[in-house]
Amino acid sequence: MVHVDSGSRELRADCTRCVGLCCVALPFTASADFAFDKEAGVPCPHLEADFRCGIHARLREEGFRGCSAFDCFGAGQQVTQATFEGRDWRDDPDVGRAMSAVFPVMRRLHELLWYLTEAAALPEAAPVADDLSHMLREIEELTHASADVLVALDVATYRRRVGPLLARAGELGRADVPGAESRRGADLAGARLVGADLRGADLRGAYLIAADLRAADLRQADLLGADLRDADLSGADLTGALFLTRSQVGAAKGDAATRLPQRLDRPAHWR
Repeated sequence: MVHVDSGSRELRADCTRCVGLCCVALPFTASADFAFDKEAGVPCPHLEADFRCGIHARLREEGFRGCSAFDCFGAGQQVTQATFEGRDWRDDPDVGRAMSAVFPVMRRLHELLWYLTEAAALPEAAPVADDLSHMLREIEELTHASADVLVALDVATYRRRVGPLLARAGELGRADVPGAESRRGADLAGARLVGADLRGADLRGAYLIAADLRAADLRQADLLGADLRDADLSGADLTGALFLTRSQVGAAKGDAATRLPQRLDRPAHWR
């Protein structure tokens, strides 16, 4: 069994070990995040022969903000190297269709592994450590299943089982912050929250699109599923923020003064 760690290679995209699956398998629609429509299973015209993106250095300028923020959590190399043993979707249409079907499933499983691994590493989550470890092992094993098993998998069932564990881990991780407020699922789009004290806040599923969070205190805030597109995190402190992902950070704005959890890198487009 592969050891999985939230900062390890297995949950971090390694495009050198993938065959450009995110540029092939997934669809996108012309919008503020994508410059044009693309169907699932159709290679992006910017995908080059060596599986590199031809406009990677200027994705945002070319209208592909969605691509610049996308993270497969390491699913791409898992599908390429493990599920399909290094095969190339260009060599066989049937393999290409199968890889395109498996990749979204694998990504959802790896996303669950990201959250579970983080929760299991929280000292405060000791009361649910055994349950978290059991769930981790079960999902790890699924990521090594055959393509047929993965395509037929009902990932929603596992999300429903994982959800309560993450909720409990989040509660335990924020328990030492007295008076922390709950804004779970709140519509805070465009809200002016400059310097706001949101330490330990429950912001799960909150809509923070274009919110002004400059210099806000978001230490230990639970941000699972929060929409941070275009949120301004300049100077904000997200040290110890719970369940924050690279995609969320990549969709937001920030600067050199923004403090992130150690497991997350600063996006290249931040000032």
